[in-house]
Amino acid sequence: MSFRRRPAVPAKATALALMANLVLPAVSFAQAPPTPPQPRAIIVSGEGTASIAPDMAIVNLSVTRMAETAQAALAQNNEAVRTVLDALKASGVADRDIQTGDFSIFPRYSDRQPTPQNTNQQPVIIGYQVTNSLTVRVRELSKLGALIDQSVKLGVNQGGQITFTNHEPKAAYQNARRKAVEDAMEKAKTLAEAAGVTLGPVATISETNLQPVAPAPMMRMAMAKEADSVPVAGGETTYTVTVEMRFDIRP
Repeated sequence: MSFRRRPAVPAKATALALMANLVLPAVSFAQAPPTPPQPRAIIVSGEGTASIAPDMAIVNLSVTRMAETAQAALAQNNEAVRTVLDALKASGVADRDIQTGDFSIFPRYSDRQPTPQNTNQQPVIIGYQVTNSLTVRVRELSKLGALIDQSVKLGVNQGGQITFTNHEPKAAYQNARRKAVEDAMEKAKTLAEAAGVTLGPVATISETNLQPVAPAPMMRMAMAKEADSVPVAGGETTYTVTVEMRFDIRP
C-alpha cells in the first residue's frame, strides 16, 4: 500500500488565514445599529411680559470743552467735571453709582477747501476738543429732573439719554415666565387639535430673556447756563421672556 504525502502548507498562509478569521467577526461587530425613528413632536415658542413701575434710572451726562491747545481744553474739562461730580455727590448720589463711560481728546480742523491755485491744500488744526462722559445711576427718581437741571447749569452740555430700570426685577421676570409657558402650551394644544393628534408631555423647554423695554427720553443739552427744570416721566418698565417648548405626540 502506498501513501501520498500532502504538500506542506506554508506557515505564512496559515497565519493569514487565522488573521482573517479574527478580523471578520470584528468587522461585523463594528457595524452601527440602525438609527431608531425620532419621536413625533410639536415645537412651539411662547412669550410673556410683565410691566412694573421703575425705581431707578441710568442717565448719561457729558462735558465737552474746546480750546486752542489740548492742555487748555483738558484743564477746562477737568474743572467742569469735578464741579459736576461734587454736585452729584452732594445730591445724594453714591460713588458706586457714578462711572466714567467715555473719555476722548481729538483735534478740530478748519473747513478750508482746495483752491485752483492749491488743489492739495490740507485742513489745518484750529483747536482741540475734550469730552468726558459720566454714567450715573439715580435711585431716587423724584430727584432726577432736578439733578439733570443742576448738571446742565454746572457744565454738562451733551448726553441726556435716560434708561429706566428696576433694582430687583426678579418678581417681574417670574411673572413673565409663567405667562410665556402658558402661551406656549396654548399654542401647542391648538396645533395638536388642528392636526388631529394627541398632545403628550413636555420633552424639553428653554428660555431666552430679552432686555427690559422702557421709555428712554432723549434730551439735547444746551450750552446755556440757565435751564428750566427738566420734567421726567418714568412710565413702566416691561420685562419680556421667551420660551421654546417641545411636546411629544402620543401614538
